[in-house]
Amino acid sequence: MRPLSRPLIGLLLAALALLVVFPQFAERYYVQLGTKVMVMAIFAMSLDLLVGYTRLVSLGHAAFFGLAGYALAVLQRDFGLVSLWTTLPLTVGLCAIAALLVGALAIRTSGIYFIMVTLAIAQMFYYFANDTRALGGSDGMFIGVKPSAEVFGWAPFDLKNRVTFYYFSLAALVASFLLARMVLVSLFGRVIDAIRCNEPRARALGYSTWRYKLSMFAIAGAFAGLAGYIGAAQDGIVNPAFLSWHQSGQALVIVILGGMGTLYGPVAGAFALIALEDVAASMTEHWLLLIGLFVVAIVLLLPRGLVSLSLGGMVGRVRRRDGRAPPPRPVREAGDD
Repeated sequence: MRPLSRPLIGLLLAALALLVVFPQFAERYYVQLGTKVMVMAIFAMSLDLLVGYTRLVSLGHAAFFGLAGYALAVLQRDFGLVSLWTTLPLTVGLCAIAALLVGALAIRTSGIYFIMVTLAIAQMFYYFANDTRALGGSDGMFIGVKPSAEVFGWAPFDLKNRVTFYYFSLAALVASFLLARMVLVSLFGRVIDAIRCNEPRARALGYSTWRYKLSMFAIAGAFAGLAGYIGAAQDGIVNPAFLSWHQSGQALVIVILGGMGTLYGPVAGAFALIALEDVAASMTEHWLLLIGLFVVAIVLLLPRGLVSLSLGGMVGRVRRRDGRAPPPRPVREAGDD
Protein backbone atom coordinates (compact mmCIF):
# COMPACT_ATOMS: atom_id res chain seq x y z
CA MET A 1 0.00 0.00 0.00
CA ARG A 2 1.42 3.37 -1.02
CA PRO A 3 2.11 5.99 1.69
CA LEU A 4 -0.23 8.95 1.83
CA SER A 5 1.12 12.03 0.09
CA ARG A 6 1.43 15.32 1.95
CA PRO A 7 -1.35 17.04 -0.05
CA LEU A 8 -3.65 14.12 0.66
CA ILE A 9 -2.85 14.14 4.38
CA GLY A 10 -3.55 17.87 4.46
CA LEU A 11 -6.86 17.40 2.68
CA LEU A 12 -7.90 14.59 5.03
CA LEU A 13 -7.02 16.68 8.10
CA ALA A 14 -8.98 19.63 6.70
CA ALA A 15 -12.00 17.38 6.14
CA LEU A 16 -11.68 16.04 9.68
CA ALA A 17 -11.53 19.57 11.10
CA LEU A 18 -14.68 20.46 9.16
CA LEU A 19 -16.47 17.42 10.56
CA VAL A 20 -15.40 18.33 14.09
CA VAL A 21 -16.91 21.84 13.92
CA PHE A 22 -19.93 20.84 11.81
CA PRO A 23 -22.38 20.21 14.74
CA GLN A 24 -21.67 23.68 16.13
CA PHE A 25 -23.50 25.42 13.29
CA ALA A 26 -25.65 22.67 11.73
CA GLU A 27 -29.32 22.05 12.49
CA ARG A 28 -30.47 18.94 14.30
CA TYR A 29 -31.55 17.18 11.10
CA TYR A 30 -28.15 17.63 9.46
CA VAL A 31 -26.31 16.46 12.56
CA GLN A 32 -28.31 13.23 12.44
CA LEU A 33 -27.78 12.99 8.67
CA GLY A 34 -24.04 13.43 9.22
CA THR A 35 -24.11 10.55 11.70
CA LYS A 36 -25.88 8.38 9.14
CA VAL A 37 -23.24 9.27 6.54
CA MET A 38 -20.43 8.22 8.86
CA VAL A 39 -22.17 4.91 9.59
CA MET A 40 -22.40 4.21 5.87
CA ALA A 41 -18.79 5.34 5.42
CA ILE A 42 -17.59 2.73 7.95
CA PHE A 43 -19.77 0.09 6.28
CA ALA A 44 -18.51 0.96 2.78
CA MET A 45 -14.92 1.07 4.02
CA SER A 46 -15.33 -2.46 5.38
CA LEU A 47 -16.61 -3.62 1.99
CA ASP A 48 -13.69 -1.88 0.26
CA LEU A 49 -11.32 -4.11 2.23
CA LEU A 50 -12.83 -6.98 0.23
CA VAL A 51 -13.59 -5.36 -3.12
CA GLY A 52 -10.71 -2.93 -3.46
CA TYR A 53 -7.92 -4.76 -1.66
CA THR A 54 -8.72 -8.48 -1.85
CA ARG A 55 -10.67 -8.66 -5.14
CA LEU A 56 -13.64 -10.32 -3.43
CA VAL A 57 -16.89 -8.75 -4.63
CA SER A 58 -19.53 -9.54 -2.01
CA LEU A 59 -23.25 -8.87 -2.32
CA GLY A 60 -23.91 -10.31 1.13
CA HIS A 61 -21.92 -7.91 3.29
CA ALA A 62 -25.12 -6.54 4.81
CA ALA A 63 -25.52 -9.83 6.69
CA PHE A 64 -22.96 -8.63 9.24
CA PHE A 65 -24.33 -5.08 9.26
CA GLY A 66 -27.80 -6.36 10.15
CA LEU A 67 -26.53 -9.07 12.48
CA ALA A 68 -24.91 -6.39 14.64
CA GLY A 69 -28.19 -4.52 14.95
CA TYR A 70 -30.13 -7.63 15.94
CA ALA A 71 -27.38 -8.63 18.37
CA LEU A 72 -27.65 -5.27 20.12
CA ALA A 73 -31.44 -5.54 20.32
CA VAL A 74 -31.33 -9.11 21.71
CA LEU A 75 -28.61 -8.26 24.25
CA GLN A 76 -30.77 -5.41 25.56
CA ARG A 77 -34.12 -7.21 25.54
CA ASP A 78 -33.18 -10.73 26.63
CA PHE A 79 -30.04 -10.17 28.70
CA GLY A 80 -30.57 -6.66 30.03
CA LEU A 81 -27.18 -5.48 28.75
CA VAL A 82 -27.10 -1.77 27.98
CA SER A 83 -23.44 -0.93 28.60
CA LEU A 84 -21.50 0.24 25.56
CA TRP A 85 -18.37 -1.44 26.90
CA THR A 86 -20.15 -4.81 26.99
CA THR A 87 -22.49 -4.78 24.01
CA LEU A 88 -20.04 -3.29 21.50
CA PRO A 89 -17.25 -5.90 21.83
CA LEU A 90 -19.80 -8.73 22.02
CA THR A 91 -21.54 -7.51 18.87
CA VAL A 92 -18.37 -6.90 16.87
CA GLY A 93 -16.93 -10.24 18.02
CA LEU A 94 -20.10 -12.05 16.98
CA CYS A 95 -19.95 -10.47 13.53
CA ALA A 96 -16.29 -11.43 13.15
CA ILE A 97 -17.10 -15.06 14.05
CA ALA A 98 -20.07 -15.07 11.67
CA ALA A 99 -17.87 -13.67 8.89
CA LEU A 100 -15.28 -16.34 9.63
CA LEU A 101 -17.90 -19.07 9.20
CA VAL A 102 -19.46 -17.53 6.10
CA GLY A 103 -16.05 -16.87 4.57
CA ALA A 104 -14.89 -20.43 5.20
CA LEU A 105 -17.64 -21.53 2.83
CA ALA A 106 -17.73 -18.64 0.34
CA ILE A 107 -13.99 -18.21 -0.25
CA ARG A 108 -13.76 -21.74 -1.63
CA THR A 109 -15.41 -20.25 -4.70
CA SER A 110 -14.35 -17.33 -6.88
CA GLY A 111 -15.72 -14.83 -9.37
CA ILE A 112 -19.45 -14.90 -10.01
CA TYR A 113 -19.81 -17.97 -7.80
CA PHE A 114 -18.42 -16.08 -4.82
CA ILE A 115 -20.85 -13.24 -5.47
CA MET A 116 -23.81 -15.62 -5.62
CA VAL A 117 -22.78 -17.58 -2.52
CA THR A 118 -22.44 -14.42 -0.42
CA LEU A 119 -25.76 -13.14 -1.78
CA ALA A 120 -27.51 -16.43 -1.01
CA ILE A 121 -26.17 -16.58 2.56
CA ALA A 122 -27.19 -12.98 3.23
CA GLN A 123 -30.68 -13.69 1.93
CA MET A 124 -30.87 -16.65 4.31
CA PHE A 125 -30.16 -14.24 7.17
CA TYR A 126 -32.78 -11.87 5.76
CA TYR A 127 -35.59 -14.44 5.51
CA PHE A 128 -34.73 -15.93 8.89
CA ALA A 129 -35.13 -12.53 10.54
CA ASN A 130 -38.21 -11.73 8.47
CA ASP A 131 -39.98 -14.99 9.38
CA THR A 132 -38.95 -15.27 13.06
CA ARG A 133 -41.56 -13.82 15.41
CA ALA A 134 -39.07 -13.71 18.29
CA LEU A 135 -37.06 -11.21 16.22
CA GLY A 136 -40.12 -9.11 15.42
CA GLY A 137 -40.69 -10.52 11.94
CA SER A 138 -40.93 -7.93 9.20
CA ASP A 139 -41.48 -5.17 11.78
CA GLY A 140 -38.09 -5.74 13.38
CA MET A 141 -37.05 -5.02 16.96
CA PHE A 142 -36.92 -1.83 18.95
CA ILE A 143 -33.75 -0.78 20.75
CA GLY A 144 -35.17 0.81 23.86
CA VAL A 145 -32.22 2.90 25.01
CA LYS A 146 -28.96 4.15 23.63
CA PRO A 147 -25.93 2.18 24.88
CA SER A 148 -24.64 3.57 28.16
CA ALA A 149 -21.00 4.63 28.54
CA GLU A 150 -21.22 4.48 32.33
CA VAL A 151 -18.23 2.99 34.16
CA PHE A 152 -18.44 2.41 37.92
CA GLY A 153 -21.23 4.94 38.21
CA TRP A 154 -19.48 7.57 36.10
CA ALA A 155 -20.33 8.25 32.45
CA PRO A 156 -17.62 10.06 30.42
CA PHE A 157 -20.22 10.87 27.74
CA ASP A 158 -23.93 10.45 27.09
CA LEU A 159 -24.94 8.87 23.78
CA LYS A 160 -28.53 10.06 24.27
CA ASN A 161 -27.33 13.48 23.19
CA ARG A 162 -27.36 13.68 19.38
CA VAL A 163 -24.20 15.81 19.22
CA THR A 164 -22.34 13.43 21.51
CA PHE A 165 -23.54 10.50 19.40
CA TYR A 166 -22.28 12.34 16.31
CA TYR A 167 -18.81 12.69 17.82
CA PHE A 168 -18.87 9.05 18.91
CA SER A 169 -19.61 8.06 15.31
CA LEU A 170 -16.85 10.35 14.06
CA ALA A 171 -14.39 8.80 16.51
CA ALA A 172 -15.45 5.33 15.32
CA LEU A 173 -14.90 6.39 11.69
CA VAL A 174 -11.43 7.79 12.37
CA ALA A 175 -10.47 4.74 14.46
CA SER A 176 -11.74 2.40 11.73
CA PHE A 177 -9.74 4.24 9.07
CA LEU A 178 -6.54 4.18 11.12
CA LEU A 179 -6.95 0.55 12.15
CA ALA A 180 -7.73 -0.56 8.59
CA ARG A 181 -4.69 1.30 7.33
CA MET A 182 -2.52 -0.34 10.00
CA VAL A 183 -3.73 -3.71 8.78
CA LEU A 184 -3.02 -2.85 5.15
CA VAL A 185 0.51 -1.51 5.69
CA SER A 186 1.49 -4.52 7.80
CA LEU A 187 3.10 -7.67 6.42
CA PHE A 188 -0.37 -9.21 6.34
CA GLY A 189 -1.59 -6.34 4.17
CA ARG A 190 1.35 -6.70 1.79
CA VAL A 191 0.50 -10.36 1.30
CA ILE A 192 -3.11 -9.36 0.64
CA ASP A 193 -1.86 -6.91 -1.99
CA ALA A 194 0.22 -9.66 -3.59
CA ILE A 195 -2.83 -11.91 -3.70
CA ARG A 196 -4.84 -9.16 -5.34
CA CYS A 197 -2.21 -8.59 -8.00
CA ASN A 198 -1.37 -12.22 -8.76
CA GLU A 199 -2.85 -14.93 -6.56
CA PRO A 200 -1.25 -17.91 -8.37
CA ARG A 201 2.20 -16.37 -7.90
CA ALA A 202 1.53 -15.67 -4.21
CA ARG A 203 0.42 -19.28 -3.81
CA ALA A 204 3.56 -20.46 -5.58
CA LEU A 205 5.66 -18.50 -3.08
CA GLY A 206 4.20 -20.62 -0.29
CA TYR A 207 1.46 -18.35 1.08
CA SER A 208 -1.84 -19.94 2.03
CA THR A 209 -3.98 -17.49 0.10
CA TRP A 210 -7.20 -19.05 1.36
CA ARG A 211 -6.26 -18.30 4.97
CA TYR A 212 -5.25 -14.72 4.20
CA LYS A 213 -8.47 -14.03 2.32
CA LEU A 214 -10.51 -15.65 5.09
CA SER A 215 -8.77 -13.46 7.68
CA MET A 216 -9.52 -10.34 5.67
CA PHE A 217 -13.13 -11.46 5.28
CA ALA A 218 -13.44 -11.75 9.08
CA ILE A 219 -11.83 -8.33 9.59
CA ALA A 220 -14.22 -6.76 7.09
CA GLY A 221 -17.15 -8.45 8.84
CA ALA A 222 -16.05 -6.98 12.18
CA PHE A 223 -15.93 -3.46 10.71
CA ALA A 224 -19.36 -3.99 9.15
CA GLY A 225 -20.60 -5.07 12.59
CA LEU A 226 -19.31 -1.83 14.10
CA ALA A 227 -21.24 0.15 11.47
CA GLY A 228 -24.39 -1.90 12.08
CA TYR A 229 -24.12 -1.41 15.83
CA ILE A 230 -23.88 2.38 15.52
CA GLY A 231 -26.61 2.50 12.87
CA ALA A 232 -29.06 0.46 14.94
CA ALA A 233 -28.29 2.49 18.07
CA GLN A 234 -28.94 5.70 16.16
CA ASP A 235 -32.23 4.56 14.59
CA GLY A 236 -33.51 2.84 17.74
CA ILE A 237 -34.80 -0.02 15.61
CA VAL A 238 -33.46 -2.87 13.50
CA ASN A 239 -35.45 -4.71 10.84
CA PRO A 240 -34.80 -7.16 7.99
CA ALA A 241 -33.97 -4.25 5.67
CA PHE A 242 -30.61 -4.05 7.48
CA LEU A 243 -29.85 -7.51 6.07
CA SER A 244 -31.18 -6.95 2.57
CA TRP A 245 -29.03 -7.22 -0.54
CA HIS A 246 -30.10 -3.63 -1.28
CA GLN A 247 -28.00 -2.56 1.68
CA SER A 248 -25.00 -4.43 0.27
CA GLY A 249 -25.68 -2.93 -3.15
CA GLN A 250 -25.75 0.59 -1.76
CA ALA A 251 -22.42 0.02 -0.04
CA LEU A 252 -20.94 -1.33 -3.28
CA VAL A 253 -22.18 1.73 -5.18
CA ILE A 254 -20.57 3.98 -2.56
CA VAL A 255 -17.25 2.13 -2.92
CA ILE A 256 -17.30 2.43 -6.71
CA LEU A 257 -18.49 6.03 -6.56
CA GLY A 258 -15.78 7.15 -4.16
CA GLY A 259 -12.91 5.04 -5.46
CA MET A 260 -11.96 1.44 -4.77
CA GLY A 261 -8.79 0.52 -2.93
CA THR A 262 -8.29 3.87 -1.20
CA LEU A 263 -10.10 3.70 2.20
CA TYR A 264 -10.82 7.42 1.96
CA GLY A 265 -12.71 6.83 -1.30
CA PRO A 266 -15.67 5.07 0.36
CA VAL A 267 -15.84 7.90 2.90
CA ALA A 268 -16.05 10.47 0.11
CA GLY A 269 -18.55 8.29 -1.75
CA ALA A 270 -20.81 8.01 1.31
CA PHE A 271 -20.87 11.77 1.81
CA ALA A 272 -21.51 12.41 -1.89
CA LEU A 273 -24.26 9.81 -2.37
CA ILE A 274 -26.25 10.50 0.79
CA ALA A 275 -25.97 14.28 0.37
CA LEU A 276 -27.15 13.93 -3.24
CA GLU A 277 -30.04 11.71 -2.14
CA ASP A 278 -31.13 14.34 0.38
CA VAL A 279 -30.98 17.16 -2.19
CA ALA A 280 -32.58 15.18 -5.02
CA ALA A 281 -35.45 13.92 -2.83
CA SER A 282 -36.35 17.51 -2.01
CA MET A 283 -36.37 18.47 -5.70
CA THR A 284 -38.44 15.76 -7.37
CA GLU A 285 -40.29 12.54 -6.70
CA HIS A 286 -38.15 10.92 -9.40
CA TRP A 287 -35.00 11.45 -7.37
CA LEU A 288 -33.83 7.87 -7.89
CA LEU A 289 -33.50 8.63 -11.61
CA LEU A 290 -31.18 11.53 -10.80
CA ILE A 291 -29.12 9.33 -8.51
CA GLY A 292 -28.81 6.69 -11.24
CA LEU A 293 -27.72 9.23 -13.85
CA PHE A 294 -25.14 10.65 -11.45
CA VAL A 295 -23.64 7.24 -10.69
CA VAL A 296 -23.52 6.32 -14.39
CA ALA A 297 -21.81 9.63 -15.20
CA ILE A 298 -19.19 9.10 -12.49
CA VAL A 299 -18.47 5.56 -13.67
CA LEU A 300 -18.05 6.71 -17.28
CA LEU A 301 -16.14 9.95 -16.67
CA LEU A 302 -14.22 9.09 -13.48
CA PRO A 303 -13.57 5.33 -13.51
CA ARG A 304 -11.30 5.69 -10.46
CA GLY A 305 -14.03 7.42 -8.48
CA LEU A 306 -14.58 10.86 -7.02
CA VAL A 307 -11.19 10.90 -5.30
CA SER A 308 -9.46 11.09 -8.68
CA LEU A 309 -11.27 14.37 -9.34
CA SER A 310 -9.85 16.09 -6.29
CA LEU A 311 -6.60 14.25 -5.68
CA GLY A 312 -5.32 12.85 -8.96
CA GLY A 313 -4.11 16.10 -10.46
CA MET A 314 -2.70 17.35 -7.16
CA VAL A 315 -0.68 14.20 -6.49
CA GLY A 316 0.46 14.08 -10.12
CA ARG A 317 1.79 17.64 -9.94
CA VAL A 318 3.68 16.88 -6.74
CA ARG A 319 5.31 13.81 -8.31
CA ARG A 320 6.31 15.73 -11.42
CA ARG A 321 7.80 18.50 -9.28
CA ASP A 322 9.81 15.94 -7.34
CA GLY A 323 10.92 14.24 -10.53
CA ARG A 324 9.49 10.88 -9.49
CA ALA A 325 7.39 8.80 -11.84
CA PRO A 326 4.44 6.90 -10.40
CA PRO A 327 5.12 3.23 -9.69
CA PRO A 328 4.16 0.88 -12.54
CA ARG A 329 0.83 -0.88 -12.39
CA PRO A 330 0.97 -4.66 -11.94
CA VAL A 331 0.83 -6.57 -15.24
CA ARG A 332 -1.71 -9.37 -15.50
CA GLU A 333 -0.33 -12.51 -17.01
CA ALA A 334 -2.02 -15.31 -18.86
CA GLY A 335 -3.67 -17.66 -16.43
CA ASP A 336 -4.20 -15.04 -13.69
CA ASP A 337 -7.48 -15.35 -11.82
